[in-house]
Amino acid sequence: MKFRAHDTFFIRKGWLSKGMRNILETPDVFVSRENNPMDVLGIGANMVKAMRYWLVAVGLTQESTSGRRIQTPTQLGEIIHAHDRYFEEMGTLWLLHYQLVKAKDGRDTEATSWWYFFNEFKVAEFTRDDFLAYINKYLRNSDEGDKPVRTIEDDFNCIINTYVPRIKSSPEKVRPESNIDCPLGELGLIDIVGTEKSGSRLKIYRKSAPKKDTLHPLILLAVIIDQAAGEKEVRISAIQNDNGNAGKAFNLDIISLTALLYKIELLGHIKVVRTAGLDVIQIKSNWSFLDCVAKYYRAING
Repeated sequence: MKFRAHDTFFIRKGWLSKGMRNILETPDVFVSRENNPMDVLGIGANMVKAMRYWLVAVGLTQESTSGRRIQTPTQLGEIIHAHDRYFEEMGTLWLLHYQLVKAKDGRDTEATSWWYFFNEFKVAEFTRDDFLAYINKYLRNSDEGDKPVRTIEDDFNCIINTYVPRIKSSPEKVRPESNIDCPLGELGLIDIVGTEKSGSRLKIYRKSAPKKDTLHPLILLAVIIDQAAGEKEVRISAIQNDNGNAGKAFNLDIISLTALLYKIELLGHIKVVRTAGLDVIQIKSNWSFLDCVAKYYRAING
């Protein structure tokens, strides 16, 4: 399990494209002894550490675990860089978010609080303190044990800053010349619904379903195929309710999920079977997860 590896910094606009560009040119950019990473990247030391972490966490790069810890692009990173190097497409943002939360188990992720928030945290409306109480209970029941309150608070604040644009969370801090929102805020997966009336005045949040037509059918297909791990028949309930799968990863209710599945069926990649007591999809395509990603970019680019 991994906590607070972001050093309180959420992904800033421009970070991922800058990081990928520099890694492709100089794989040892983060550990170079010849060129100071802060000078090369134009950001402070803690931000360099955060950028390095986020590139791995969202699946764009991989880092050597022995010897010099250089970074190289993953296959997903190479496809995204080739087709959307400035991270402007909604499908790209969904893919990056999916990489954060796709694990079946919280021990197999680079961002444990993110994984827990989308897969295990089932409170409809919540405050920061609600999240802290629930995740600490989860950790106490695992091998991990309690974490310092500050660590989990920093993770929660970073989650909110990742998915809630500052114009909503802190409008008084928004300046036209300082647009530091996280790109994943465009997904609209968390919303603010009010403020507690008690003395704490904590903000109340809720998870939100994707806005209509922001989740491309081929992105959903990529996730379904990735989670199916070679199986050709998958229960619709598993797609909605299993950890790491599309329902939990993307806050999809059964109505939204079913509508998207029928869109994929119209493209010929799956068959939805909801008769004779069955409630499954049959995967007709032989594409892999990466095939689906590449096909998505071809589809949107004509």
